[in-house]
Amino acid sequence: MQVKCVLCDIVETIEDYSLQAKRLRNRKINMYLCNSCNERIKDRTLQRISTGKFRFFEEKKNEDELI
Repeated sequence: MQVKCVLCDIVETIEDYSLQAKRLRNRKINMYLCNSCNERIKDRTLQRISTGKFRFFEEKKNEDELI
């Protein structure tokens, strides 16, 4: 299966029956990132977390007292 990175527009080939290919076929909203873009985003995110100004936003879950 040929896939295209959404950031750098590089076309790569992945196995047709891999889990990643299945996810891309069944859920059209998923995006493919090549390994270099994925590593770059990971490194920059870790740098932002280490500054202390990066905040994670979590959903506030309402707990039902009856359950």
